[in-house]
This record gives sequence, structure tokens and C-alpha cells, in this order.
Amino acid sequence: MITRIQGKLTRLEGEAAYLECGDFEYEVLVPEYTRRYLQQQIDRTIRLFTIQYLEGQANQGRLTPRLVGFSSEVEREFFELLCSVDGMGIKKALRAMGRPVEEIAVSIEQQDVKAVSSLPGIGPATAERIIAKLRRRMPKFALMVTRDEVVAEVTPDVVEETFAFLVKIGHPEAEARRLLNAALAEKKSYPDFESLIHAIYQKQKTT
Repeated sequence: MITRIQGKLTRLEGEAAYLECGDFEYEVLVPEYTRRYLQQQIDRTIRLFTIQYLEGQANQGRLTPRLVGFSSEVEREFFELLCSVDGMGIKKALRAMGRPVEEIAVSIEQQDVKAVSSLPGIGPATAERIIAKLRRRMPKFALMVTRDEVVAEVTPDVVEETFAFLVKIGHPEAEARRLLNAALAEKKSYPDFESLIHAIYQKQKTT
């Protein structure tokens, strides 16, 4: 299983990025949002976190190995969740990810059927299935900051645990998100749940 690939981005064609790795060139399918980002990275060394799957008809013995790539492990995790929804295959999920993951996650978390159904290839019925299955798993994606915009040293799991705790003790979801974003904007390291909670309430005392 290939889970990560690094090499020189030689070109983009359609939904595929082509990476030169030594004597080999790999074709990696990427979401539309990632493809737009990569347009500025031609001839540079990049790293993609990948999923490997087989495309074709097994009963006909015609299977082709494919790689799907993402700019972060969190984006890859979001994609796998999206693929777990009934009616969402690899290609459909790739087309749907035309906007930043955090933006899509907020729409799902807020049960915004109109926003989710506006994603490429997603209609109202599929949007409702996505929301029903994934809504409660969206906090860490809704709060994520991607690529070069990382503002704090903190894992998505710590963010998710902190968000769940804030909601559990009575903060509305919008307020919990605001408190988290304010703490993360301090650009500090939060190795665990306790340190992030402490930072949030320390900041409240000074504001």
C-alpha cells in the first residue's frame, strides 16, 4: 500500500498530477481544490498523502491500480469518510471536493443541504445522506487550517476532543468554534486536550 509519495510535479492533466520520482513517473488523481493549488507548484518537489485502489471489473479480470493524493493526512481522512456514504464512489468524491475541506465540513456540520448539494456531482438526496452520516464527525475538519496556513502545533484529534468538551459543558457550537479559533491563532503548541482547554480559558480571562 502506497500511503505517501514525494517527487517533482512535472505536469497536471485533467484530474491527474504527474510526479517524477527517480526513474519513475506516477499518475496521482487529485481533488479539484488540490489541483488548483498544485498549478503553482509545477517543476517543484511536492508531497502527497495517498490512497491506493483498484479500478475496473474484478469478474472480468480487468483491474487497474490507481493512486489518489491529498495535500494533508486530514484531507485524506475526510475523503475516506466521504467515500463511506452510500452512493459516493472514488470519482464522485474527488469531484465533490472542489472547495476547502474545512468549508465543506462546516456546511455538513450545520446541516446546510443547499450548500452541500451545490458541490460538483452532489444533489439534494446525496447531500442529505452525507449530512445524516457525517455531521457529528465534522468538528475537527471544520476547525482545520490547511497547507501553509497552520497557526498552531496541535493535532486534529486534540482539536476534536476540545470542541466536543466545550459543547458538552454548554457552549453553543458557534461559540465553541470561536473559542478554539482564538486559541489556535496564538501560534503556540498544544500537545494535549488539557493544554488547549487551559489556553482557551486563560484567553477568556484576558479579554
